[in-house]
Amino acid sequence: MAHVSFTRHLQRFFPDLAECEVPGATVREVFDALDRMHPGLASYLVDETGRLRRHVNVFVGDEPIADRAALSDALTPDARVFILQALSGG
Repeated sequence: MAHVSFTRHLQRFFPDLAECEVPGATVREVFDALDRMHPGLASYLVDETGRLRRHVNVFVGDEPIADRAALSDALTPDARVFILQALSGG
C-alpha cells in the first residue's frame, strides 16, 4: 500500500485527513481510494475531466508524477506519495 501525505491546507476542508496507507497500483487508483475514504476530496485534486488541477502537485518519492492527465504513474507497494496544494495570494 502507498503511504500518502498531504499539505495541511487540505485539512482545513477535511479535518480527519491524515497520513494514511492507501491501496493502489497507480496514482489514479490511490486518488479513487482516497475519495472513497474522504468523499469530495477528489474535487480538490482533479478537475471535471479527471486531470490533476494546476495548483496541485503530486510527488512519488522525490519525483513529480509524469502523467498529470490520466494519473497513470505506477506505484510500488512501498511508495510514498505526497499531495501538495499550492496557495495563492499575497
